[in-house]
Amino acid sequence: MKFAKLQATGNDFILIEVGEERDWSSLAKAMCERHFGIGADGLIILLPSTVADLRMRLFNPDGSEAEACGNGLRCLARYAIDRGLVDARGLAVETLGGMRKMRAQGRLIQVDMGLPRFKAEEIPVKEKLDIILDYPIVVHGEKLLVTCLSMGNPHAVCFLDEPIANFPLFELGPKVENHSLFPNGVNFEVANVLGRKKVAARVWERGVGETLSCGTGACAVAVAARLHGRVAGDVDITLPGGVLMVAWDGVGEVMLRGPAELVFQGEWPD
Repeated sequence: MKFAKLQATGNDFILIEVGEERDWSSLAKAMCERHFGIGADGLIILLPSTVADLRMRLFNPDGSEAEACGNGLRCLARYAIDRGLVDARGLAVETLGGMRKMRAQGRLIQVDMGLPRFKAEEIPVKEKLDIILDYPIVVHGEKLLVTCLSMGNPHAVCFLDEPIANFPLFELGPKVENHSLFPNGVNFEVANVLGRKKVAARVWERGVGETLSCGTGACAVAVAARLHGRVAGDVDITLPGGVLMVAWDGVGEVMLRGPAELVFQGEWPD
């Protein structure tokens, strides 16, 4: 089985181009394992689509399937554009989280990430609120204020005064991910607002753990920061793996822009 390995600001993926279905969950567990497999934050399955140019399925290293992934979409676009499968000026990709449109801007890929969702049933969360800002949760004896929203997948964003580098994400991340407030689990971001156009963030991804970058996480951080009135317009989200550019006007779709590159190609024993 031929595969490609790609990365987007350090968020790395294995991509397989196929025409048939199989047990992708088990394969993701094996291929994403970093000691006995190829190693990746997720397995992207590129499939034909009847409603778009391409269809993407994404499986986490624990075998669960993700609804959306901004960095994964950019990696898929990079692969498809470089191989001439689609037009670099614009392509549409079918995902579990909805249709996503993309275009190349030099070596950068811009993705229309859709509308952020704030209602409890859309995220989902168990509290029946129209919008959830600074909602208090307690994990491991520590109180955290989280702003919750969906970018096609669930997110909880916590703004900190202390440096995010000092936050015990490895310890508290899985506890937030599996908190009773979130029936489907949640992606958890901690962030420092550094200015009106700059935010630093770290991400604990549901089903993955801490990653160097997260596209939907960057979008969630930018949206949450705007909801709090702390940023406006275009925002640079600095993650451990690099910088992603997010634009949201407070009403329409969220735009995500950043790099995506091929790392290597190979064959997996089928």
